Amino acid sequence: MDLPEGRILSIDTTTRPPCAVIEVTSAIQCARCAAGKGCGAGIVAGGGRRRIDAVLAANLTVQAGDRVTVELAPDNLLRAATIVYGLPLTGALVGAAGAYLAGFGEPGAAFAVLAGIAAGALVGRLRLQQAACLRRFVPTVTARAREEAEA
Repeated sequence: MDLPEGRILSIDTTTRPPCAVIEVTSAIQCARCAAGKGCGAGIVAGGGRRRIDAVLAANLTVQAGDRVTVELAPDNLLRAATIVYGLPLTGALVGAAGAYLAGFGEPGAAFAVLAGIAAGALVGRLRLQQAACLRRFVPTVTARAREEAEA
């Protein structure tokens, strides 16, 4: 997985751990998404420059204007994917199983699956709005970008 690079716009050293505002250029990395045949993440992410907040890794000395690499811990990425995709999928499966056990016909089963997807998406959205959950998904500045380290 490619780590995005960005330029530090500002650093707030009053917080623990220190945080930075970083301008990253988001590009669609997946060839299938760029062609419009992927999972659809490229539609939401789009391209262009974005400003993000990131935590500075311990023992990393950087200043405004430095080019840096940003990453989200792989286990946190998996947690985020589970919340966003897994909860609606689980809701769909529970809805389908409930419709089968209740003996609903096809229209009832379709409604139960859609209701399960909506319930799973709602639970995921509520979970992602919790401050403790959001802190887990804040990216971290891990190193200076290669161009700057070699210069």
